Amino acid sequence: MDVADELLANNRLYANPLADQHVDLRPRRALAIVTCMDSRLNVFEALGLEEGDAHVLRNAGGVITDDMIRSLAISQRLLETREVMLIHHTDCGMQKLSDDGFRAELQADTGVAPEFAIESFTDLDAAVRQSILRVQGSVFLPHRDRVRGFVYDVDTHRLREVS
Repeated sequence: MDVADELLANNRLYANPLADQHVDLRPRRALAIVTCMDSRLNVFEALGLEEGDAHVLRNAGGVITDDMIRSLAISQRLLETREVMLIHHTDCGMQKLSDDGFRAELQADTGVAPEFAIESFTDLDAAVRQSILRVQGSVFLPHRDRVRGFVYDVDTHRLREVS
């Protein structure tokens, strides 16, 4: 049995008791969280959230890219979120590579330079502040006044706010 089959079996156990429950499309807390794809971040458990409380948008590094702005615009304009929480974390893989080095590696392996930005960083707090500024500066987002950024410590599981 491969991992996907095992997870499908888990899903059957999960879904059966929930079959008649409907959760509204709009997040109850009107919150969108942007964070890293890192498997050590259990966002719902770490923040005490329940299904239907918030949108959780993830990518490598939890950085605000054009695609994150797209998702946040849909979240705010269509699904009525009003607040944005940005969560980066310690020991992030995006701190272990450089844009130029990774771009060169991809090009060497494929013969094509990627069109997408790599968005690596060395300073966590600076990366959080840059993401905050990108959200606050986007004309596509009507709700830019309630944006806060944090660093999640993967060892202590605590959040620290970045000012």
